[in-house]
Amino acid sequence: MNCSVAQALDQIGDWWTLLIVREAVYGKSSFSEFQDSLGIARNILADRLRRLLEQGIFEKMQVRPGVDRYAYHLTEKGRDLLPLMVALMQWGDRWVTGRGAEPIRILDAERRKPIKRIEVMSADDRALSIGQLRFRPGPGAGRELLMRFERARIERARRANPAAIKRRRVS
Repeated sequence: MNCSVAQALDQIGDWWTLLIVREAVYGKSSFSEFQDSLGIARNILADRLRRLLEQGIFEKMQVRPGVDRYAYHLTEKGRDLLPLMVALMQWGDRWVTGRGAEPIRILDAERRKPIKRIEVMSADDRALSIGQLRFRPGPGAGRELLMRFERARIERARRANPAAIKRRRVS
């Protein structure tokens, strides 16, 4: 599917994968630390770590030469998941656990103050709502997506001025 959201979800996988990434963000790096903190079965954890390595989200480093122990660290690609993780946490705090019942608070390490809510921002730093966004085909859009946008454009025009569409068909 030619959709960045679908392709990203395919790389991330299931909810265990995001929880492993969350634990790495919290500072965990060993197989046993992930297993202990998540209570995940060894075979499931091994499979998810393998996928995270294959996708380039984690890198595996030997702890000491000659010792068969490894640490798993987020790569740049993995660290780029931080805004997603924070947004999911903030969404869960608001809509699932409820305000005032947040299991974890995220603080600015330097100022020791809570971070701001993640928002979609314009290039000139204005917070934008869904109604203030426009989605357009990008350079990687395929034929099917281009056709979908064209059909939507025609439908919007029809709704905005039904008489003009009828006149155009008659001409």
